[in-house]
Amino acid sequence: MRYKEDNELHLDFHGTANTTFDYIAEHFGVDALKSILRKTGHDVYKSIREKLANGDASELVEHINWFYTREKAKYTLTVTDNEVCLEVLECPAIRHIRKLGQPVSQYCCLQTSEVNAGMCEGTPWHFEVQVLGEGHCVQIFRQEASK
Repeated sequence: MRYKEDNELHLDFHGTANTTFDYIAEHFGVDALKSILRKTGHDVYKSIREKLANGDASELVEHINWFYTREKAKYTLTVTDNEVCLEVLECPAIRHIRKLGQPVSQYCCLQTSEVNAGMCEGTPWHFEVQVLGEGHCVQIFRQEASK
């Protein structure tokens, strides 16, 4: 896995990103924010996207386990040949933003949906998220059937 830092900088990134989402949406519009987030998923997680393009979700699964485990998140992960289903019971980003005393951006979950959709662009995989409550969601990466 290409992106695997092991310090606490990532937690502080959540607070910075949280305020940045609001700034971009307010000054440039929500469509600009969506475009930035989707491009981030597409470009930053290129190695995951390339493997997904070949039907291989192994690096995606490794990425999910790495970050959610290191941030002590409460989650479950179910993997089949054509689906990766992540249920986040307590979002570590929201938990950390609250710990910092910041209000959670209304675009926090948009980050998840757009970045993950960007990872899937140009691949047989699609992403959807179901927000069940603050910090609780189900994220599904699903590979469409071969034709």
